Formats: sequence, C-alpha cells, structure tokens
Amino acid sequence: MPVSVRIVIAAAFALLLTGCEGLEIRDSASLLLPMFTRSEVLGFVAGFGTTFAAMPDLVAMLRRRSSKGMNPTMAGIMGTFQILWIYYGLLIASRPVIVWNAVAVLINFVSVYAYFHFARRERDPSA
Repeated sequence: MPVSVRIVIAAAFALLLTGCEGLEIRDSASLLLPMFTRSEVLGFVAGFGTTFAAMPDLVAMLRRRSSKGMNPTMAGIMGTFQILWIYYGLLIASRPVIVWNAVAVLINFVSVYAYFHFARRERDPSA
C-alpha cells in the first residue's frame, strides 16, 4: 500500500475519532478496590516500581557495609525533589503521588545517611 494511501487512512481514522465523544476513557471506580478510582490503582502500581528503583543500591551498600559505588548527591537531590512531588500530590489530591513519593523520600534519605555512616567508618576505622 502506498504511503499516501496510508496517510489518508490515518487522517480519516483520526477525524473519525475526534467526533466520538462516547469513546473517551472515563475514570470510574476500580472493580477490585471500589474506594479507589482506576487511575489511582494504576498510579499505585506504577509508583511501586519507580519508588523502589533506589533500593538495590541501598541494599548492596548495607550488605557490603561500604559507601563505595554510592553517590549521595544523586540520592539527596532525588529526595529533595520528591518532597516537591509530595506537595504536588497534596495540591492535586492524588494519593498515589503522595504515598509513593513519601516512601521514596525515606529510601533516599536512608541511603544518604548510610553513605555518610559508612564513609565516616572508612575514614576513621576506630569509630
């Protein structure tokens, strides 16, 4: 099929969809958890993955009891901006944004604390 025919078909399809108000996605109550909307359930699932992305570094640092390979600046910056995400979540009243960013702040600041704790012990072994 020639490219010009594909473009015409795509344009016609797009034009058709613009007139279909009934096809829009509605954010209704979740079937699994009726007290939440579907977007909140999706937000909780998506937030889980992004929140715990920093956990492997923290767990590795705690296992080897060393600050090697850890960048406290990145974790500190992430934690600081996640505080802004919490504020944003409060402004838009989004429970997933508030909950997951609060957990992420905790993880990032524990990472920073652990880094400085282990770095101090590496500099001064008698501590």
